[in-house]
Amino acid sequence: MSWFTSGGSRPAVHGTTTTAAAGRTATVYRVSGMTCGHCRTAITKSVGALDEVVSVDVDVAGGLVTVTAGGQPDDTAIAAAVDDAGYELTGRV
Repeated sequence: MSWFTSGGSRPAVHGTTTTAAAGRTATVYRVSGMTCGHCRTAITKSVGALDEVVSVDVDVAGGLVTVTAGGQPDDTAIAAAVDDAGYELTGRV
């Protein structure tokens, strides 16, 4: 994935992260390969299983996944969870 740094453990991503109430952070990611309700379910289950993830909202038609976490999101773990579900996270929106 082109948005990962070569020297650090955290991805170098650019985009908008919106901080919500109670220390939660909602981050929107662009994900390719989603076409149906099964895609929504697979990504929601995989990403939702991560520690600190409070909610996952998948917009299949828009190719967007909004992840709300109890703090700063772990982009590397989220990208791996999306990959495990069979899709590709291409970066933050």
